[in-house]
Amino acid sequence: MKNRQLVIQNKESQEESSVPIEDIGFVVIENNQVYISIPLINALTENNVAVIFCNEKHLPFTMTLPLDCNTVQNQIFSAQIEAGLPLKKQCWKSIIEQKIRNQSKVLEKYSKSAVELKRLACEVKSGDVTNREAVAAKIYWDSFFEENWTRDRYGEYPNNLLNYGYAILRAATARALSGSGLLPTFGIHHHNKYDAYALADDMMEPYRPFVDDIVIEYVNKNSSEMELTKEFKSEILKSLTGDVHIGKMTHPLMVALSMTSASFSKVLTGKAQKLALPEFC
Repeated sequence: MKNRQLVIQNKESQEESSVPIEDIGFVVIENNQVYISIPLINALTENNVAVIFCNEKHLPFTMTLPLDCNTVQNQIFSAQIEAGLPLKKQCWKSIIEQKIRNQSKVLEKYSKSAVELKRLACEVKSGDVTNREAVAAKIYWDSFFEENWTRDRYGEYPNNLLNYGYAILRAATARALSGSGLLPTFGIHHHNKYDAYALADDMMEPYRPFVDDIVIEYVNKNSSEMELTKEFKSEILKSLTGDVHIGKMTHPLMVALSMTSASFSKVLTGKAQKLALPEFC
């Protein structure tokens, strides 16, 4: 770091470049031979920049998040921990409804029938007790890939592309939640004891179709390329600044995530009645 700038130095070529820290939302460090200074990490974190470190497989593995980033954090933490089950179930209902609606719009973009998904979105009950999400997912993925293909974290191509995209989206969601004074650990639906970002996994659900769209388009154009490429990774990162509708306004996805997170904070503290959720456009 120098003069509030992130300075990148290449030891082999001696080339140097810099970027203002205030202009950065994410730093993805993919090469395991990169060295980064502690003052830079602190400055990035102070500016609510998510620093994402990849593992030896070049997949996002861990990230930095600030521990103190909101002036009313204690109040929000308390409201989040004490939130009742009915409130959580209603929030989850809204999230799944919007996720399925967004999936239906992705289907329409690629000239596929969305009738079933639109119907399923209207059938979601509190807490999604009838699991309309899973029913919609089966119809959704069968429309794009072979019937014997299944969406699985460790499954066959193009699961590797989806996994990378979702990992970046998850980091972006955790960043937004932290910026709104929320604990990403306390989810409203996801609650695996080994999941450090359960709330991020909840809040990113209606945003997943934005990643799906990039993956589907990439697969259609590059059917012979089954590995993670720099081109694909670049497209995923560009999605963070892509257009998202919330209400009648259009925002970059990063901003939309912050709006969704802020709205959840307001719902918890009784300042709002519903979540601000994204619409695929």
